[in-house]
Amino acid sequence: MKYIVILGDGMADEPMDLLGGKTPMECADTPTMDAMACAGRMGMVQNVPSGMAPGSDVANLSVLGYDPARSYSGRSPLEALSVGVDMEEDDVIFRANIVTLTEEEPYPEKTILDHSSGEISTRDADVLMDTIRQNFQSERIRFYTGTSYRHIMVWKQGKVVPLEPPHDHLGTKIGPWLPGEPMLKKLMEESFPLLNSHPLNVERAKAGKNKANSLWFWGAGTKPSLQNFEEKTGLKGAMISAVDLLKGIAVGAGMKVYQVPGATGSIDTNYEGKAQAAVKALLEDGCDFVYVHVEAPDEMGHQGLVKEKIQSISDLDHRLIAVVKEAMDASGEDYRMLILPDHPTPIRVRTHTGDPVPYLLYDSTRQEKKIASFSEAEARAAGVYQPDGYKLIDELLK
Repeated sequence: MKYIVILGDGMADEPMDLLGGKTPMECADTPTMDAMACAGRMGMVQNVPSGMAPGSDVANLSVLGYDPARSYSGRSPLEALSVGVDMEEDDVIFRANIVTLTEEEPYPEKTILDHSSGEISTRDADVLMDTIRQNFQSERIRFYTGTSYRHIMVWKQGKVVPLEPPHDHLGTKIGPWLPGEPMLKKLMEESFPLLNSHPLNVERAKAGKNKANSLWFWGAGTKPSLQNFEEKTGLKGAMISAVDLLKGIAVGAGMKVYQVPGATGSIDTNYEGKAQAAVKALLEDGCDFVYVHVEAPDEMGHQGLVKEKIQSISDLDHRLIAVVKEAMDASGEDYRMLILPDHPTPIRVRTHTGDPVPYLLYDSTRQEKKIASFSEAEARAAGVYQPDGYKLIDELLK
């Protein structure tokens, strides 16, 4: 038996008047998921434990079978694993976004326009991070380039302090959300004149692109410790994702990480390439378990783009799930596939919520026949609820 998890990050949503009372999942064209729903089982699962922030870090740990209450030490340390950061026990690791702020006002009066700086390319971002390193790096502070707008800062002998995710405060003045820790606030303020006037940002503005003109720190944490996935499950696992968070979780869990050219973490990602990597892992490379993560629905939710969120879900179905299913069916291998979001990212709020999400569990060897489609309402109507998300993997691996 082979095991597959396909996770559409932030795919779940709320009924919208704009969509006639439907959700993006209900409006998307998803014939493969709907057919699998007719032959499989659906339910609802709570991936974000009560009292924990509804981040992709916590929720994806749950889906992989790790109890966040025991295994979570912060988001940024997981991402740091992906980019090869050596961490000591007294290091504190931060996500260092480069964001777009308005330009004219004093720093605390500026408004945050874009948490992703127009989904800046990693190549452009690295140029800006070089400037940050030249001006701010020291024996105690180190910066590492990640992917697109997502980067890492390590503060040796630092403090884990409460910080606000930038995508939670789009369109608002930043003053109330700035760090209380003076050193972090000072770095953010001093990064603005350096980045805003950088020649690369001047060219971006001329081209009609958002400037990547300020650092923004959040997601503080310490060196993680995850149980090895193969020791935990007896399965050789693989991770396919464009984002450092998921790659870092995989590194920490001892899973094989596949790098897919053209995997961007947005709607233009290489869906087919991810599907092909999953099939290769299972049918050629001896893996028993593969986890395919697609960030696009979450990014579209953060940006408030309804049409694009619907399209990202349709693409997930046609260009990834259908490709994997067809290849697995043709191979003759028995397999089970779990399809779900990690958390909702509703268009209404443009950020994550901690609500339960729908899941679909398909078994190629046991196909019930009924009329169904995969959506929040249909999964809720199934009457199955798993309150502890980290236990859902047990249903997959039975």
